Amino acid sequence: MQAIILAAGMGKRLRSYTKDATKCMVKVNGKTLIEYTIEALVANKIDRLVVVVGYKGQLLKDFIASKFNAVNLHGMKIEYIENPVYDTTNNIYSLYLAGNEMAKDDTILLESDLIFKPEILTRLITSPDKNLAVVSPFESWMDGTCTLLDENNCITALLDKVRFNWSDTEYYYKTVNIYKFSKEFSQQYYLPFLDAYQKAFGKNEYYEQVLKVISFLSSSTLKGLVVSGKDWYEIDDPADLAIAEDRFKTGREKLHSLEKRYGGYWRFPQLKDFCYLVNPYFPPEKLVSEMTASFGTLLTQYPSGAAQQSLLASKIFNVMPEHIVVGNGAAELISSLAKFTECTVAIPFPTFNEYPERFSLAKVVPVPTDMQTFSYSVDDIIGTVKKEHAKAVVLINPDNPTGNFLEKDDVLRLCGELKQTGTVLFFDESFIDFAEKSKRYTLLDENILAEYPNLVVVKSISKSYGVPGLRLGVLACADAQYIAHIKKANAIWNINSFGEYFLQIYDKYNKTYAAACDSIAAERSHFSEKLAEIKDLTVFPSQANYILCRLTGAVKAEELAVKLLENYNIFIKDLSSKKCFEGGNYIRLAVRDQTDNDMLIAALKAVLHE
Repeated sequence: MQAIILAAGMGKRLRSYTKDATKCMVKVNGKTLIEYTIEALVANKIDRLVVVVGYKGQLLKDFIASKFNAVNLHGMKIEYIENPVYDTTNNIYSLYLAGNEMAKDDTILLESDLIFKPEILTRLITSPDKNLAVVSPFESWMDGTCTLLDENNCITALLDKVRFNWSDTEYYYKTVNIYKFSKEFSQQYYLPFLDAYQKAFGKNEYYEQVLKVISFLSSSTLKGLVVSGKDWYEIDDPADLAIAEDRFKTGREKLHSLEKRYGGYWRFPQLKDFCYLVNPYFPPEKLVSEMTASFGTLLTQYPSGAAQQSLLASKIFNVMPEHIVVGNGAAELISSLAKFTECTVAIPFPTFNEYPERFSLAKVVPVPTDMQTFSYSVDDIIGTVKKEHAKAVVLINPDNPTGNFLEKDDVLRLCGELKQTGTVLFFDESFIDFAEKSKRYTLLDENILAEYPNLVVVKSISKSYGVPGLRLGVLACADAQYIAHIKKANAIWNINSFGEYFLQIYDKYNKTYAAACDSIAAERSHFSEKLAEIKDLTVFPSQANYILCRLTGAVKAEELAVKLLENYNIFIKDLSSKKCFEGGNYIRLAVRDQTDNDMLIAALKAVLHE
């Protein structure tokens, strides 16, 4: 069996990466695409390789010669075909030039812009089916030709962009651009059709169009070999390259790369995210459908300015419009309030890093915390304020990542004590809705704000309401002038139309939201009990949608995070880089639904006790 690689294209969308190299010479995690491909072919005992070159063809030939010789090719011969008009033709012409070679033997046909696991070639070669297209269940990141398969995996249709329908994607399989063609198929079907199609439509077409015609005439000629989307990636632009590197990294590098993305994990659909904190029980399908129905309008219309956003938020949180501001997530509001905070600020540690990192104009002093339980009291906070002469306090309740929780009466007592000394309390209640029903409360209340003008309340809607993609948060304070300053510090259109529409329609779903929070509380209790049964794991009490755990055995946090990611596609929060957790013994686990949580429990037991 032989292989043909089409590598004549210019790779314009990769811009600087292909200025002085070909597309297949782009490196993924330190190794070029062509190296990965040739090594996979050698590992699968392919004895002949034909490479169709064009753009910087001699450079590519010299590069391959520098990397591979008779020893590491294990007898595989490499030959080249030149496409002299690579800049005015497409891959149909490159394959046409290799037609005579294709007719000589059974052939593995590959594009040069792919990275894939060698096992795909192994399955392809060992399959009893003679003519196969490697296909993958459609995922939202995929682009290009898709196929339909029947119950026997025969390709019944190839769909180009014209026939593509997003409502039918559950039935689609994306072509990976790796094929196996028998010599007879090439001679009797593919090459004659290729020649005829090119004569009819020209050289600037794609060879998949020929397969489209063949599948239309005979649905039993070509079958699909289904592989997982995590086993390959096509690289067309710098964003693709970054994702491919993440997908094909291993060990600590893979973990750290994912951590640095801070989101966007829909591009990794196999990943179970126990790191970032989102409500799995809200929004309901009906709310999503209502937003989807208005998608076209929201996409093409400007959102309102800050005044209208405040009106919508005031209705939801029962606060006067002049006392509340809507932000692009709580992160924007934290950054805005930090611009007006230049005093000494007391913060219990460990904490959400966004606060101490953004308060660059302030002097941050720690509130003493019990390092065994990570708990602290109102008296600990008051004592620090008096000792350090602090004029502001940051209190996240429940705290992140510890889950430490202060009751309403205690917090109101703190508000009163701080009011007497003119000390501001920045109270972040982003996770408070997840507390047990008997403990749940809010300080987003006009009466409370009026009684304590030194109180500033921050709430992330993204986390609590399960809509992190909308980037919503609110900040409230009875000082209307202070709120006006915050609004002025933010961009005029800091909230997009989708976020505004969510605020507009939310009131219809507030009872559903309350029930969703009850579900989180119940599932947290179940999850905590199951975690507590695991040897070498200490579970801390929490009133949030996450649970802090201490590892007491030989396995450290980073090692555990790597093994869960590598072996189970589970992403957890390794806290080793956070202040107070430097020993590498702590992890934070998000509370998802019971099915996902039980899956994590099983994985934790397997890794910790292997």
